[in-house]
Amino acid sequence: MEKRKLQMMRGYMKEMAISAFIVPSNDPHFGEYIQDHFNCRTWLSGFTGSAGTLAITQTEAALWTDSRYFIQAEKELDGSGIELKKMRVAGTETIEQWIAQRLENNQSVGIDSSLFSFTEYNSLKLAFNNLNIQLCNDPFETIWTERPPLKFSPVSLLSEEYSGESVKSKHNRLKTLLNVEGQFLYIISSCDEIAWLCNIRGRDIPYNPLPLSYAAVSAEKIFLFVDSSSFTLQDKRALERDDVVIMPYDTFSSFITDYPERALRIANPDKISIRNYNSSVKGGARFQLDQIRGGAVSMLKAIKNQVEQEGFRKAMIHDGIAWVKTLRAIEEKLNSDKRVTEKDIATLFSDFRSLSPLYKGESFAPIVAFGSNAALPHYSPSSEDVLISKVGLLLMDTGGQYLCGTTDTTRTIAVGPLTYEQRRDYTLILKGMINLSKARFLKGTRGTQLDFLARGPISSSGKIYMHGTGHGIGHYLCVHEGPQSIRMEENPVAIEPGMVVSNEPAVYQPGEYGIRIENVILCQKWMETESGIFNEFETLTFVPIDTNPVIKELLCDEEIKWLNKYHSMVFEKLSPALEPKEVDWLSDRCKEIN
Repeated sequence: MEKRKLQMMRGYMKEMAISAFIVPSNDPHFGEYIQDHFNCRTWLSGFTGSAGTLAITQTEAALWTDSRYFIQAEKELDGSGIELKKMRVAGTETIEQWIAQRLENNQSVGIDSSLFSFTEYNSLKLAFNNLNIQLCNDPFETIWTERPPLKFSPVSLLSEEYSGESVKSKHNRLKTLLNVEGQFLYIISSCDEIAWLCNIRGRDIPYNPLPLSYAAVSAEKIFLFVDSSSFTLQDKRALERDDVVIMPYDTFSSFITDYPERALRIANPDKISIRNYNSSVKGGARFQLDQIRGGAVSMLKAIKNQVEQEGFRKAMIHDGIAWVKTLRAIEEKLNSDKRVTEKDIATLFSDFRSLSPLYKGESFAPIVAFGSNAALPHYSPSSEDVLISKVGLLLMDTGGQYLCGTTDTTRTIAVGPLTYEQRRDYTLILKGMINLSKARFLKGTRGTQLDFLARGPISSSGKIYMHGTGHGIGHYLCVHEGPQSIRMEENPVAIEPGMVVSNEPAVYQPGEYGIRIENVILCQKWMETESGIFNEFETLTFVPIDTNPVIKELLCDEEIKWLNKYHSMVFEKLSPALEPKEVDWLSDRCKEIN
């Protein structure tokens, strides 16, 4: 099937005199999750991972993806005629090198101009200095005959009870941060930034409570480009009172072209497509790159206010209750020799979360991985479904969207006998998670500087994980957000008070097992001394950690003290909302280790 699709793509390329074509994972809004309508790379290649870039010539095709998807990509690309390229592995050529080696001077490389950011396009121009880059308008409109249409769902307002700040206040803070004299138009393509700024939520994008939208912000107005029929009349009027002007989604490009030329256009270069950039300067208007690291709206959104912080704490209690009910149900089924599969467990999480009146859906596709499946960092229960047997490890990484916050938790539990290596690796991962949780650090510290606290213990055994240790988390928004991160790769954005990040060290033994333990942590100011201001982390997640695999001798006294204190907090937060049998179960799982 994929070979036939590649031939269709090559037919389009031949017609357009294009020698190579690049298909990214992006949609025009540059989010992680996308509608099926924009899932062109998956349709063309058969690879279903969320990250990957496909390059095609008339005779060859290759797909680049990262370590999370190596094993999955090998399976899904088998027989497709597409070669797998493993990113950040020694000897792997870049996509630019691969294309340049196959094309002659002045031949054309095609891209869909709506799917490449200003930054990405300029990087390609530098890499392809002897080649032409041809900007195309969505070739898949021609070759993908059964392409799903765009979907627009009802949009609702998020009240200040949950957001903690009015639209007008956010608008004013954005203007202050931009600090622009004269007329300007700040262009926003990211749906989560727009949802935060306008206090709106929707269901247009899988797992993310977002409406498909663009926005353009002036000193006086916020122009919101969205499906206008998605709003109630009452909500439309409320937005109008906040100086939000609702306009049709498909008029965005023409609006930024026709807006008065004297207004300075500003945008985050990582989040404006080259097509929309070209539209914004079509009439000769000046353009300025967003000067705020990570982007102005993204940075404002990352610092949670007190209402949002309290909302996270509340969401974590609701989620922790669902975790306790699920973990107890798994244990009961296994102890009574009842059949339980990976999919069954994913369903249990969803069912128990649904008991909360604040629950709005999953924050990402649940990862329930038994045995060797857990060696795939982004594994999802497959159509084959896997029976859980009473041996080894079970990894569960799931999250929920609640009106008051977003959750993301991973626990790895022993469902039967373990090897010494499994127990040692588990304990080292736990040590790393505790190390980062306990960190106290000078204001201005970046995630790159904190990363080794979590990565160090497993590194000391000669093992490593290739993904990041921590990602930002949105407030009833995207489970993965920036601009902050905790990872090996340099990120100039400091971890600041109010930022919420994950803490998820891991280890993967291909073909055998995977271990990951993840809590969500909130940066808070700790103290101020003559040396400066110091910050620390508050752990927000309330889910018991399995202590059965722990080799106690590998933990120091401070780490044991932290673990016991954490379990005391988990029991205190969750037990009032549980049934007596569940309280007994939780009490046993939260007992101290000495």
